[in-house]
Amino acid sequence: MARHRRLQTLTLMKEIGIVPIFYQADVEVARQLVAACADGGARVVEFTNRGDHAIEVYQQLDAWCAGHRPDVVLGAGSVLDAPTAALYLAAGASFVVAPQIDDDTARLCNSRKIPYLPGCGTVTEIHRAHTLGVEICKLFPAGEIGGPAFIKNVRGPCPWADLMPTGGVAPTRENLGAWFGAGAVCVGMGSNLFPADLVGKRDFAAIGARVREVVALIREIRGAPA
Repeated sequence: MARHRRLQTLTLMKEIGIVPIFYQADVEVARQLVAACADGGARVVEFTNRGDHAIEVYQQLDAWCAGHRPDVVLGAGSVLDAPTAALYLAAGASFVVAPQIDDDTARLCNSRKIPYLPGCGTVTEIHRAHTLGVEICKLFPAGEIGGPAFIKNVRGPCPWADLMPTGGVAPTRENLGAWFGAGAVCVGMGSNLFPADLVGKRDFAAIGARVREVVALIREIRGAPA
């Protein structure tokens, strides 16, 4: 069962402004990456369901978080269907993210009061997600469906839409400023936050410093107090 309540998770996503995204087959490396994110101030973390036996890695990672980093809100990403979502919910996932909308997954998560962030690429899909109880819609692939201008144009007629662009988000002032300036409530960031060379060298200190810089930059862009 999730250790974090739905409203707490959603509020943290919005307050911090970034959800780090990664997959790692090595459990120990995954633990160090989660610790680096949390130490850098980004403690809502998405582990993606990308590799073989990913659920087994997730189970061990969630158990480690429960015992060593209870401040971390760990969720599962790339969850395409309800049966897969059920596995991650049973493993303790505090939120579920997908590249697309799946009605059964939405109903399952909603019935368990777990945030579900499905990928949307049109106003119709965003509306559909809202009718299924979704609070934050993931825009995916954000860079290809219109970029920051898409968010600005959607929030004109639908100012209640809370959107999290993922794909095409870079850790720069210009890029992040454009997303948040358009009205994004938070961003999802994967490989741009976890450069392959740093992960390969197991330089977790450098990754933590990178996360800390991005969190501080987002706070500055949004004019939030330090």
